[in-house]
Amino acid sequence: MSNEEAHGLVQSYLDALNASDHDAALALVSEDVAHDPFDREREIGREKLRWHLGLAARHFDERLADIAVMSAPGGVRVAAEFTVRGTYRTRAEGLPEATGQTYALPGGMFFEIDGGEITRITEQRNRTQWLAALSAGR
Repeated sequence: MSNEEAHGLVQSYLDALNASDHDAALALVSEDVAHDPFDREREIGREKLRWHLGLAARHFDERLADIAVMSAPGGVRVAAEFTVRGTYRTRAEGLPEATGQTYALPGGMFFEIDGGEITRITEQRNRTQWLAALSAGR
């Protein structure tokens, strides 16, 4: 896959997330995608990613802004840096009470691509900043 194609694949994934179109996002990942959430251990598989996306959407309304996608030569590794703009809608287990807290935090994702599919997604954001923003609504 060329750098341009890899860049486009990742941009399509991010666009699908921003549109809350989980089916479109999941169509771009491999059946055995490795997903590293910023707040939990690695999960393997498209269905686990589906569950993660659905659960996150239940509690948070997030959009990615100021997206910059970069790819390494060969189109195998791609990175995206962005601002996560979110609203905490309903209380998630282990987190403070949800009162509509809003936040804007720097974030990123790192991707591996093989055979035209995303095979790894590693999420990054500062968990301490995120928790502080959620606690601010108490």
